Amino acid sequence: MDFALSPDVVLPEDGCRGMLIGRVWLPGTSGSPAGPSLVVVAKHGVYDITTSYPTSAELMNADKPVMAAANADGAVRIGGIEELLLNSVPDKRDPAKPHFLAPIDLQSIKACGVTFLDSLLERLIEELAKGDAADAETIRETIGKEIGGDLHGVRPGSEEAERLKQSLKERDLWSPYLEVGIGPDAEVFTKAQPMSAVGVGAEIGVLESSTWNNPEPEAVLIVNARGEIVGATLGNDVNLRDMEGRSALLLNRAKDNNGSCAIGPFIRLFDETFTLHDLKSVEVSLAVEGDDQFSLVGNSNIGLMSREPEDLVAQTINQNHQYPDGLALMTGTMFAPTDDRGEPGKGFTHHLGDAVIIFCPPLGALINRVNYCDKIPPWEFGTAALFRNLSARKLI
Repeated sequence: MDFALSPDVVLPEDGCRGMLIGRVWLPGTSGSPAGPSLVVVAKHGVYDITTSYPTSAELMNADKPVMAAANADGAVRIGGIEELLLNSVPDKRDPAKPHFLAPIDLQSIKACGVTFLDSLLERLIEELAKGDAADAETIRETIGKEIGGDLHGVRPGSEEAERLKQSLKERDLWSPYLEVGIGPDAEVFTKAQPMSAVGVGAEIGVLESSTWNNPEPEAVLIVNARGEIVGATLGNDVNLRDMEGRSALLLNRAKDNNGSCAIGPFIRLFDETFTLHDLKSVEVSLAVEGDDQFSLVGNSNIGLMSREPEDLVAQTINQNHQYPDGLALMTGTMFAPTDDRGEPGKGFTHHLGDAVIIFCPPLGALINRVNYCDKIPPWEFGTAALFRNLSARKLI
């Protein structure tokens, strides 16, 4: 499906009122090679602050990131928001002009699973169906009746959760998904490697062999090396449900593929215009529009998460595990599409060309298009390439 990116769609509902941080690929000049730059996205344009902060991770690790970005020395306007967005769609891109990238770079990309009741039930259904979408609907009808009421309102790790855990074991209904859903320990896994996330406008990837997959719209917490949550953005934790359903040990194959992690459009740093407390009361919405005229919408209410964002972060970065470059933590989704797309009983799966729009009023819209992993550009610009490039541009 064809789509255009525009500021009125991509920017937060209040525009550039907050501090928005992005990354841009700058074309080369006679005196400097092409490469990524850290930018502030402001009302009157996009400003390069790479001379002060060569990487996104370094800015997030600053004492006060908002003040650091606002007072960055040597900021240079590189263009208007609209022109960069228009050039961020791959098949319309002019390589001689800048385009947006994912707003993170050296940060580890972590993700939390089954942080909502609905997604917990869907993970359990995947497991029981062994990745077969045709069997999922029958299981869905029975499993919700069997345990759905038991799970409602249960606080993970509580005494009530422990009693429920024992009860479910006695009924042969226990699974690894229930353990991380209501047990004391959250599911936190490595979604993708640093530097591998794609940004707004880019293609996202699914394996051609996958017959049951879906987007996972999520809020993404931006955490510095000190474990402080300094901002938020949006993410698509693209998931191959047939792979994960066959075995939870196939999580890597289901989750970490070329183009399977989209993050953006921009990091909104927490300040007086938008706080972590504000984030807890918003919804993350999703729309999928296909070339076959298929349309799907859904949403995740952050306030319905079974675990507090601070708890998820504390379980990820602590005295037992450090992240010197910080991390981007996907917080999970309650959205698990079950609408049939085509043959009855087969549920939803992506088609090539699907436009996926993830939107949250204070964070803007992350828009991508679906393709096969081996048909989108391969990931070739990693950490070593970044530092060679920054050195060649005399930025480090």
